[in-house]
Amino acid sequence: MIESNKVVGKRDPSKLRSNRWFGPDDLRSFGHRSRLKGMGIDDADYQGKPIVALLNTWSDLNTCHSHFKQRVDEVKRGVLQAGGFPVEVPVMSLGEMLMKPTTMLYRNLLAMETEEVLRCHPIDSAVLMGGCDKTVPALIMGAISADIPSVFFPAGPMLKARWKDQTLGSGTDAWKFWAERCAGNLCDNDWKGVENCIARSAGTCMTMGTASTMACIAEALGLTLPNAACVPAVVAEHSRLAVATGRRAVELAWENVTPRSLLTRASFENAMATQLSISGSTNAIVHMIAMAGRADIKLTLDDYDAMSKKVPVLADIRPSGKYLMEDFYDAGGLPGLLSRMRDLLQLETKTVNGLTLGEQIQAAEVIDDSVIRTRENPLWPTGGTCVLRGNLAPHGCVIKTVAAEPRLQKHVGPALVFDNYADLKKSINDPDLAVTADTVIVLRSAGPIGAPGFPEWGMLPIPEKLLKQGVRDMVRISDARMSGTSYGTCVLHISPESHVGGPLAFVQNGDLIELDVSKRSLMLLVDEATMIKRRGNWLPPTTTWTRGYHRIFAGHVTQAHEGCDFDFLHGHSSNREPDIF
Repeated sequence: MIESNKVVGKRDPSKLRSNRWFGPDDLRSFGHRSRLKGMGIDDADYQGKPIVALLNTWSDLNTCHSHFKQRVDEVKRGVLQAGGFPVEVPVMSLGEMLMKPTTMLYRNLLAMETEEVLRCHPIDSAVLMGGCDKTVPALIMGAISADIPSVFFPAGPMLKARWKDQTLGSGTDAWKFWAERCAGNLCDNDWKGVENCIARSAGTCMTMGTASTMACIAEALGLTLPNAACVPAVVAEHSRLAVATGRRAVELAWENVTPRSLLTRASFENAMATQLSISGSTNAIVHMIAMAGRADIKLTLDDYDAMSKKVPVLADIRPSGKYLMEDFYDAGGLPGLLSRMRDLLQLETKTVNGLTLGEQIQAAEVIDDSVIRTRENPLWPTGGTCVLRGNLAPHGCVIKTVAAEPRLQKHVGPALVFDNYADLKKSINDPDLAVTADTVIVLRSAGPIGAPGFPEWGMLPIPEKLLKQGVRDMVRISDARMSGTSYGTCVLHISPESHVGGPLAFVQNGDLIELDVSKRSLMLLVDEATMIKRRGNWLPPTTTWTRGYHRIFAGHVTQAHEGCDFDFLHGHSSNREPDIF
């Protein structure tokens, strides 16, 4: 881990944002100061010092963040060492494993909370403590909109797991062992054994799931300390990272380095290249578009696909490869990988560390070429994730080709359609189901509005009758997302979604569907006259969300290709500072 060695130039303490609350000699500021004293806080504890908020997404129901109780104290230690005053501010915790129907439904809620918490409190800088999938983009989206100095602190991946003689990766291996159990190849006792050890410690999934992908993206954007993305959650280095992050947060407050002063289009282009080089989660595409939108930077699927045509996959990490995040960290981590693709990066971009990205990775090295491949020996030459278009996805969709069977990437097959997830779950294992290995399984009503919330249903299950025949992959398409730990020939994020009248709504059983990844194409082989007739007979589904946050979500969420942010939250806040004190 590298820290900045530059001398911090302190601003006049009266210019600190928190001074607006505590500095004036008036009745309202008297009230603010007196209440701090009621909590046992003396003037010397905070006066003339940056107040650093630790936005902590810890929860007893968020398994990935179970170590944050300790880490928050370590971040505080760093703040105190640097002469700041730390305050812990709990915000909504989005635990991927236990929330229903999906944490994606609540990403925008946490983003709103983050923005408003930063705006309304006497905060000079913030440490954003997240890790589990949607906490990362949510915290960053809110911080960009509030535009208060902020540094992201990742939860870190859990340690590698072992079962008998096998190394396990959470998520990815769960899917694989489940398929073997459904095929009759794994007994109940062995299944229980896998359950008991596949999640070995605190931390996020140790595969290149959405959590680690987003942590790497945060580092590539310049919003973390160097090599922060890959430090395992429960090792001593992670504790030291917490302390260092606290120290840096104080410096950011004095320097007034805000997210919008760092982030440029070049920053997001670096993030896109990073996501592709690590064969990261397809979810990251949606999140990057949303984060960029908060910074008034327009990213499109076409931008992403253009990048995919020139960036190789260098990280040999599950689900696309062999190794796990702990191996990646030991092999040189993200700085090591980025050092092998300097020509594909814009090295002049700034980071919270006070260095450019180029300076930050200047001394990086790769320890193990089998984990972080050379440019001459990539895991996948280009296009590990691709954007497809066609009459089934006029606004685009995505496929993670590096995690799919090559033989299926050019395929024509008859559709087997499920109207919703409940229908699929009820019928997929019916022994009389009319399905073969050539069938294209279709799921609709799984998008941002239709599901609701855009859940991770996109790795549609393979029917048990086919699993028992040895089938382990087939073409599956939906307007859903897929977990970053998932794999297979799964076409995702079809936009517009079926619920709002996208073409997926008009597919019928037996229709031929053509997938051609090399041509970036997904086509429904049905003539236009038939489609016009079907569209005319279609009745829009009713939306039953009538109250609260769900009603706001249904009324304002954008489609997948636009980032699924709320339409009224694009760009930064025009009233980011309270005017009345």
